[in-house]
Amino acid sequence: MYKSFIRPILFNFDPEKVHHFTFRFLKILFRIPFVKGISQSFYEIKDKRLERNIFGLTFKNPVGLAAGFDKDAKLYRELSAMGFGFIEIGTLTPKGQPGNDKKRLFRLIEDSAIINRMGFNNKGVENAVKRLKKNKNVLVGGNIGKNKLTPNEKAEEDYLICFRSLYDYVDYFVVNVSSPNTPNLRALQDKEPLTKLLNTLQAENHSHEKPKPILLKIAPDLTDEQLLDIIDIVKETKISGVIATNTTISRKGLHSANQTESGGLSGKPLTKRSTEVIKFLSEKSQNAFPIIGVGGIHTAEDALEKLRAGASLIQLYTGFIYEGPSLVKKINKQILEQY
Repeated sequence: MYKSFIRPILFNFDPEKVHHFTFRFLKILFRIPFVKGISQSFYEIKDKRLERNIFGLTFKNPVGLAAGFDKDAKLYRELSAMGFGFIEIGTLTPKGQPGNDKKRLFRLIEDSAIINRMGFNNKGVENAVKRLKKNKNVLVGGNIGKNKLTPNEKAEEDYLICFRSLYDYVDYFVVNVSSPNTPNLRALQDKEPLTKLLNTLQAENHSHEKPKPILLKIAPDLTDEQLLDIIDIVKETKISGVIATNTTISRKGLHSANQTESGGLSGKPLTKRSTEVIKFLSEKSQNAFPIIGVGGIHTAEDALEKLRAGASLIQLYTGFIYEGPSLVKKINKQILEQY
C-alpha cells in the first residue's frame, strides 16, 4: 500500500514539507487509543531470537532508525511502534539553530537516493529533553554535534553540553563529526582532534556511576589509512563502537538530473561503500568493537549483507522513506529465516 499508493502522493510534494506534514499526521493519528496496537500488529515481530545484547544494552531487534529523521525527539514513541528495535534522535546541538537555507532536501528518484544539506537544524538539546522525559520503554540513542557558529577549537564544549543534558534520558550516545553540511565539521575526524574530543567525553562519562556507551559516526569517504586511524582511536579512547556510515559527498554513478546539488548523499548509491567500510573495520580490528551498519539499506538482503560484513546492528533512513515501514518487518523476518 505504501509504495503503490501513499508514496506516489507524497513524492509529488516538497520533501521537507512532506516530512513535517507526516510528523503532524502521525502525532494526531497515534493519539487514537487503538492505533499504536494496530501498528505494532502490522510491523512488529516479537521473537527472542531477534534480541541483541550489544555494549551492555538489550535491543529487542537489530533494526533501528538512524539519526536525522526524528531530530527533536518528537516522534520516537510512534516510530518505535513501527517495528524498530531502537530509535536514534538528533543530531542535537546545545542551542537551537535553523540549519542551512532552504531548499535543502532533494529526492533523486532515479537513484533511490536523497541529498540533504540540512545543517543540523534542531530546536536545541533542552527542547528534546522535555520530550525524552516522557519515554518509558523505547531504547533511544542520542546523536550529538556542535553549533554551526562554534569554532572547532571550542567544539568540545558543545559536545559536553549535549552529553550532560542528555545523559539521564538516552541509552547510548553518538558523536557526529562526519556530516558534510556543517562547515569544517569533518576536520574533527582527524586523529588528534578526534582523540582529544572522545577522551574529553569519556572523562565526563566515567565521572558517572554507570557510564553510557559512546559511539562514533564516521563518513564513508575516509581512506583506508584514515579508517585504520579510526580503529586506533576506538582502542585508545575505549569508546563502545562505530556507526558506519554517514552520508557521502561522492556523486559517482548517479543518473538523476538534480545530482549536482550540494550536500550529503544517502540511499542506494551508498549501499556498496558503507558495506565495504563495515567489512574493513571489522576485519582490520579483528572484531574488536561493535559496528552499527547504515547506508543504502533498501531490502532485507542489503541488511543481511551488512550483518555478514560485521555489523552487529543496522539502521534505516532513506530506505525507510522509499520502501516504507514494511521494510523493518521484512528484514526481521529474513533474519529469523537464517536460524
